[in-house]
This record gives sequence, structure tokens and C-alpha cells, in this order.
Amino acid sequence: MAKKGNDRFIKVLEESGIITSSEVWVDTQTGVQYLYHASGSSGGLTVLVDAEGKPLLHRRTPDAPEYK
Repeated sequence: MAKKGNDRFIKVLEESGIITSSEVWVDTQTGVQYLYHASGSSGGLTVLVDAEGKPLLHRRTPDAPEYK
């Protein structure tokens, strides 16, 4: 699902409905994950955080896309 190339952000998850969609994007330089949610003609972006309020970092796993 991730795009190849020199893009700063890659999409690692996408869930779409009829009117709504949710995506998780990763900053390839920091590993920080962001949630983008759209409903109709509006949407929003927020950083994902853990229970302590620290940004969630994307972890490389065999199933995860590779990035530098």
C-alpha cells in the first residue's frame, strides 16, 4: 500500500466506507504516525500518541513497508 520513491510521507493503512475514510500516514524521516480521517467534504489530521502522550512510531516488521 505504501508508495515507492522519495516521498516524505507514506500511507500504511487505509479503511474506506461509503462517505468516510481513515488513513494512517508515516513520516519517513521521523517514523511518527498520523491519522487522517475524512467524512464527506471535511477531514482532519492528528498525530497518534501512546498512553503517555508520546508520538507513536512506526515499527518495521516483516509486514510493514520499508522506508529510510
